[in-house]
Amino acid sequence: MASFITELKRSKYNGEFSTADVGQPAVVFGWVQSYRDHGGVIFIDLRDRTGFVQLRCEPSPHLHAHAVADTVRNEWVIAARGTVISRGTNINPKIPTGEVEIAVEQLQVLTEAQTPPFEVRDGIDTNENSRLTYRYLDLRRPELNRNFVARSRAMQLTRAYFTEKHGFLELETPILMKSTPEGARDYLVPSRVHPGQFYALPQSPQQFKQLFMMSGMDRYMQICRCFRDEDLRADRQPEFTQLDLEMSFVCPEDIYQILEGYVAEIWSQMLGYQLQLPLRRMAYAQAMDKYGCDKPDLRFDLPLSNLTETLRDRVEFRVFADVLAKGGIVKALYLPQGDAFTRKDLDTTIPQEAAPFGAKGVAWARVTAQGEWTGPVAKGVSAELRNELNALMGTAEGGLILFVADKPAVVHASLARLRLFAGERLNLIDKNAWAFLWVTDFPMFEFDETDQRWYAMHHPFTSPRADHLELLDSNPGQVLAQAYDLVVNGTELGGGSVRIHASDVQAKIFASLGLSDQEAKEKFGFFLEALKFGTPPHGGIALGMDRMMMLLTQSSSLRDVIAFPKTQKATCLMSDSPNSVDDKQWAELHISPRRV
Repeated sequence: MASFITELKRSKYNGEFSTADVGQPAVVFGWVQSYRDHGGVIFIDLRDRTGFVQLRCEPSPHLHAHAVADTVRNEWVIAARGTVISRGTNINPKIPTGEVEIAVEQLQVLTEAQTPPFEVRDGIDTNENSRLTYRYLDLRRPELNRNFVARSRAMQLTRAYFTEKHGFLELETPILMKSTPEGARDYLVPSRVHPGQFYALPQSPQQFKQLFMMSGMDRYMQICRCFRDEDLRADRQPEFTQLDLEMSFVCPEDIYQILEGYVAEIWSQMLGYQLQLPLRRMAYAQAMDKYGCDKPDLRFDLPLSNLTETLRDRVEFRVFADVLAKGGIVKALYLPQGDAFTRKDLDTTIPQEAAPFGAKGVAWARVTAQGEWTGPVAKGVSAELRNELNALMGTAEGGLILFVADKPAVVHASLARLRLFAGERLNLIDKNAWAFLWVTDFPMFEFDETDQRWYAMHHPFTSPRADHLELLDSNPGQVLAQAYDLVVNGTELGGGSVRIHASDVQAKIFASLGLSDQEAKEKFGFFLEALKFGTPPHGGIALGMDRMMMLLTQSSSLRDVIAFPKTQKATCLMSDSPNSVDDKQWAELHISPRRV
């Protein structure tokens, strides 16, 4: 029989049929999701990227099509021709096409398939390594399919917003560039034509997008690939996609405004959610003091209380007194619903949650009638001091107080984690809410105790606040930067800054970071040269598109919104990479492997 495939084209995608098509001829293609023989009538659920449509294959009058239908199995690729008919009362409300089916007249097998290693359906109970090894099968699942349809839509909206509505130029930057090891480790690429020398893959297009501003491009955008050789986790991959923006003659307010319009459009178009603009803002120092981190989840409250000065020279509880004597701090997290936490939680679960962040322990007190306390801390706090602390924290009967005493970094990180733990345990987090926040006024530098030197908190091209320039020489730890992060539900969506446009200020920053003139020239010589030829004030931001899609699709991992992701060990199980290369390739690159 002649192939009808060569004669006809697809009528519609499988998920697009409705009662309006009843009586119309139809040609469909796709994968067999399931097949069922109901007393001689064979039903096939046919899947493509838009969804499912049911095929109805009866032995008469289309005997050949029925015979073919009797042979098909899951994941076979088939084509069908027939007529759209109503399913009458046998409606399937679980799928959009559930009111109709196609009465098959011709059926053709295009390719057969082996039994897959796991079922191609949502809700599968299989390990992630198997899914990543057979990623092309995993991507057929409707859940992941929807993620990538959404990703495509978000990319289209992004380009339209910036290029069509706001006059940005979409420009490309190099993938092979100079290694300037600041921040994460670079991925290095050996040069065949320059023996012993290496390119680096970009951690971001930072220097090049600033060079675009020096070139007079005024407004640049790019959806670009970036690479960082760093330890991985659920929201981190060695290669990732970034929305990169830069604008000339702007201040932070200009950047806030255009970014707020962008996220408002994305959330509106993708989720039908209307953001209230302008977005909330909070200084870095306030975020750290109140929530213990620079990306607080504001879908719930539970602020921290700083007890350091109230307790100083007054507390008898030895742990607190010792920490304060050594220059540490004491902070507390007050939980009104203290009864939700058992003694096992207090002795085991809560300390285990805080331990990875350096906390040696978590002290606690339960609040009883008339503001009395029970627990390890109670005997070391006088009645007068206890009353002051109760007033400071706003305690009430039934509440629970968690204390951490240590260096500020340990206290903040530990209590920030406990705050999230408590928010989840107490069901305080509205999963349908969106809490956006600008975190502003970051410190320019952070001091590394091991190296005994200052590092740029963002990157060395960030501009300090104009009124803090004089502190660069005398007190770099007090210098604040014109830097900002956009936070959504406790996730850092992106960060940026106003950049340095004056060469003398850039030289001061390098000096503060301990870079000699020679070292600065070796690492950033071309960039420093460009600063000499008329640089406009400029600034920008970069947003993590993978993180944004993870939020928009409510996925638990970046791997569910990246088509071909790596594992936590930075390997691709599907293609078996990274892999070794032969001796000829080593010789061509003029390097020798060190066998481990």
